[in-house]
Amino acid sequence: MLQLELIMKHRIKMIGLDLDGTLLTDKKELTDRTKAALRRAIELGITVLVASGRPWMGVPEELRNFPGMRYALTSNGARIIDTKDDRVIEEHLLSPELALKALAVCGKYDTLQEVYFDGQGYAPEDQMAYVEKYHRNPSMCEYMRKTRLPVKDIRKLVEQENRGLDKVQALFADMDERETAWKELEQEKGLELVGSLQYNIEINAAGVNKGTGLVNLGRMLGIRREEIMAFGDGDNDIAMLREAGFGVAMANADEQVKAAADYITLSNEEEGVAEAIERLVLKQ
Repeated sequence: MLQLELIMKHRIKMIGLDLDGTLLTDKKELTDRTKAALRRAIELGITVLVASGRPWMGVPEELRNFPGMRYALTSNGARIIDTKDDRVIEEHLLSPELALKALAVCGKYDTLQEVYFDGQGYAPEDQMAYVEKYHRNPSMCEYMRKTRLPVKDIRKLVEQENRGLDKVQALFADMDERETAWKELEQEKGLELVGSLQYNIEINAAGVNKGTGLVNLGRMLGIRREEIMAFGDGDNDIAMLREAGFGVAMANADEQVKAAADYITLSNEEEGVAEAIERLVLKQ
């Protein structure tokens, strides 16, 4: 009851939504019930937005074009986008020098590495043929193939572009190698590390996370931290659940994620986002 009493103290004016394992089912689908809950929240004047580690072009088209969903927080907060005016309203990019250092560390291991520029993900074309080796979920393999642009050499792309990146990601075939790489990357100053999956490392510029991005957007829109609700299930959602006025973890979330939340809803397979919005927001 403490959580419900807390939520009623402040009318929710913004809802930030993680995608994988949260808003989307395991098949990467948006259910009718969930869509209806989002529409009703938007009709009430609530700012509803995606808050994802994905690049903008990796967000499902249905959500990129969802009526009334004007803003998006992508690449773990590296880019905040005004989709109506088609402009970036805040960005915190990773320098090419740090990106190359991160790629060098991860490249010592059996990994599929990718980089994000301007909301678009790029991955090595030779490894994309074997994406199942690195992604455990068949739906994620399909997502990768549909949304990543193949390049011959990921490091050369970074060198040629010679400008800030949204994010670097590495998918590991071996979990012991992931742990070793993580420790090595922690020694590099200027990097922010999270892992939304048990087998990946996501690398942003230091200080970049979903929580800071969501609160910053709220400030721009005149919405206080206490009026923000956030949903998530992964390691890269912890900062957002802590920073938001009311953090909601999915039943399928890891224990450390649940510990950071104010409320635990049903799983993503049980339409937990819709359940919490209906119960806690639409009845305010």
